[in-house]
Amino acid sequence: MYYIYILYSESADKYYIGYTQFPTDRLLKHNEQEDFNTYTRKFRPWKMMALFEVSNDKTIALNLERNIKKQKSRKFLERLCDENHELSGVFAQLVRVPKLRD
Repeated sequence: MYYIYILYSESADKYYIGYTQFPTDRLLKHNEQEDFNTYTRKFRPWKMMALFEVSNDKTIALNLERNIKKQKSRKFLERLCDENHELSGVFAQLVRVPKLRD
């Protein structure tokens, strides 16, 4: 299963969007691994703000991730992170997963 995740760095006040098959491992890499993603390494620590189950098909997950990034809207990301916000359009297929512990 592929997931889309939204991370937030309080120190930098920035969001980061990604996709993975292993969300817990991925969050650890963003926060701890020294040779992992130089962008996220600069703004540690990261907190998992939203996690969505997408599909067993990597292409679908990648396309949805790109679609989220194309929105270029902080307000849109904040709505996605809001557990009470009802997803619509192409994003209605996302299944919200309960938050992981930081």
